Amino acid sequence: MAEKPPLPGDEERNWLGEDQSESQLSRTEADDVERPAWDSKFQYVLAQVGFSVGLGNVWRFPYLCHQNGGGAFMLLYIVLLLLIGVPLFFMELAAGQCIRQGSIGVWKHISPKLAGIGYSSCLVCFYVALYYNVIIAWSLFYMGNSFQYPLPWEQCPVDRATNDTVKECARSSPTSYFWFRKALDITDSIDGSGEFNPIMTGCLLAAWAVVSLAMIKGIKSSARVMYFSSVFPYVVLFIFLIRGLMLDGAIEGITYMFYPKLEIWGEVQVWRQAATQVFFALGLGYGSVIAYSSYNPIHNNCHRDALMVSGINFMTSVLASLVVFVVLGFRAKNIALNCVAENLGLLNDLASHGSNQHWWPWFNMTDPRSVSIAEYREWYSHYGYMVGPNITDCNLEEEMNKGVEGTGLAFIAFTEAMALFPASPFWSTLFFLMLLNLGLSTMFGTMQGILTPLMDNFSLLGRHRTILTVSSCILGFLIGLLFTQRSGNYFVTMFDDYSATLPLIIVVVFETMSVSWVYGADRFLDDIEVMLKWRPPVVYKYLWKYVCLLAMVGLLAASMLRMVFKRPTYTAWNESTASEMSLEYPNWALVMIALLILVATLPVPIGYIVSVLQARGVPSLGPEEGGGQEMHHERFTSSEQLDSNAHNAPVEEGHAHRRASFLPLGADQYQLLSQQEDGEDEQEEDTGV
Repeated sequence: MAEKPPLPGDEERNWLGEDQSESQLSRTEADDVERPAWDSKFQYVLAQVGFSVGLGNVWRFPYLCHQNGGGAFMLLYIVLLLLIGVPLFFMELAAGQCIRQGSIGVWKHISPKLAGIGYSSCLVCFYVALYYNVIIAWSLFYMGNSFQYPLPWEQCPVDRATNDTVKECARSSPTSYFWFRKALDITDSIDGSGEFNPIMTGCLLAAWAVVSLAMIKGIKSSARVMYFSSVFPYVVLFIFLIRGLMLDGAIEGITYMFYPKLEIWGEVQVWRQAATQVFFALGLGYGSVIAYSSYNPIHNNCHRDALMVSGINFMTSVLASLVVFVVLGFRAKNIALNCVAENLGLLNDLASHGSNQHWWPWFNMTDPRSVSIAEYREWYSHYGYMVGPNITDCNLEEEMNKGVEGTGLAFIAFTEAMALFPASPFWSTLFFLMLLNLGLSTMFGTMQGILTPLMDNFSLLGRHRTILTVSSCILGFLIGLLFTQRSGNYFVTMFDDYSATLPLIIVVVFETMSVSWVYGADRFLDDIEVMLKWRPPVVYKYLWKYVCLLAMVGLLAASMLRMVFKRPTYTAWNESTASEMSLEYPNWALVMIALLILVATLPVPIGYIVSVLQARGVPSLGPEEGGGQEMHHERFTSSEQLDSNAHNAPVEEGHAHRRASFLPLGADQYQLLSQQEDGEDEQEEDTGV
């Protein structure tokens, strides 16, 4: 697994002239495999934003914000984003841009003993890709069912045998029935695997076909799709926000979301959830951030990119939260008003039987539309204990407090609200098309986190990009059949909760240690200074070495303790009671969870052991044979030397303070390579660092 050789010097190649922008591509005939590059800075930003802004911004952040103190949680999130998220995101961007390799090559470049970090990132990306594409398949299914009026989840179906409403639907709701029975045809537990769901299998095949076609030419093809998949969700979110603000109940929804509860700052669980959300929102540890930045020009301002993408990500979460809660506020108010109407109907029945009590309401019971929720609740607070059990309270707060997240938000609560909209098929199609694009843009970045490191480190795979891409998608589809059986939703929950969380945190802990302690934060800042032509604030040194590292270790410890002291559970759907219930994972499922975590984290220690054994057993290996030796200091130079070599000035032998650097000699003259990928024979010289 040899490193990609450094680009040739001035004496062999024509470099970018002074009159050429470094963000433009310059065509050259290179002997090594040509590395693609972004067509423009806008294209790159769209790709990074598309990867980091995903389904979690729409259905995870609003739920956490609402359940954990509203505005107080948002303030806590901003603090952790600035102290942990932005520094780590900047670190990954700078590392990828410096070395121009995928995740495997970047960490092996620092030390061959750290190569396992990149392989762990690839495995976690593969885990995520497996179940993420299933969510895209669900979106395809719902979008296909949105082209009919009325929507199939607006009303309960009728049992032809009894000519009555299907009991499971009558006991729950039309949207819940459609999701659990029509879409998933779900079993009562994870033990009852059942047969494959043919419709979902077809949708999953279509989802992998879309990903394969978009990725088949690398960033050259996927970046073009990004122009639509990254921008379209914002158009839809703004349309939904404008429409939602016109709905009755929108203000109540926004009020419940942003009302601050500062006391939650004293709860450890809230800090853990906020840190985890920051961690996953930016896509740290996947290797996709590194892969995307490796296609940048060497002097690109990655610090500004880190601040910009992080800011866009946060503002998108806020925008999505506004959209979600204006719609959920509308839904909750409709439920509360229907509750008032039903109770007033029962009171009218009592009045028709001649009952005349002193607790009769003072408002007009015959016209429910004229009675507000506040009036009804005021009456109920005074006389509710006197009426029978059939008369209930109608609490808007309770409806809003029934927080929903994930698939429950997208495929049950939101679909129920959209069914109440005028022209509901249009809004439903728009919403699921937005989910589809959010999922695809994240999926492209996830696949790039798998393919780029493999192509960079295995020359055979690098020369057969198309075969590798198609084969990966076929393998993903075949393994993904696990999620299309009737119990597949439970496996999606398992992978989402456990396959990525702990391994990714471990990966980022080792990333932070390798940059700030193994390589050295000061040396890393030196290399960034060479790239940016200015030195980032020294505060990053202390954030990387202490704040970020301690925070990630604390998050790792909190996550592990939670798994140890609280047996993992999942939410199952009971067909007989038509309700959800929490079940513990069976023993075989716990073994599966442990194996998923173990397999994803094993490459880190294995890579270290293999490197140590190679160094001890074969001490005479040269650069072209070993691949396990430390970086030779003679091949690298300090930032001061890099600046002095900008015009090919020789390096003085007695130069003081000589130290290793990420950047090879002449790195400030990196030439952007052509995006042509199907031209001359592509051969890669195997060489070491």
